[in-house]
Amino acid sequence: MFYEKHSRTIIKSITWRIIAFISSIIVLYILTNDLKTAINHSLLIHLVKTVLYYIHERTWNLTNFGLELKNKTF
Repeated sequence: MFYEKHSRTIIKSITWRIIAFISSIIVLYILTNDLKTAINHSLLIHLVKTVLYYIHERTWNLTNFGLELKNKTF
């Protein structure tokens, strides 16, 4: 079984949140026509979602569900 380090989970969370953050700013700006509001709401939403994603990933790492250890062939 392989173990995912905390640093890998953190980097995955951050890179995904960057993509999601930019897209939500665009959508919120289109809806509100106010860049400051779009950025402020996106910051709050994505801060909370980053923490929840990290917890979700770490929880899944506690189980072996859906994982297989494959033998290396030489």
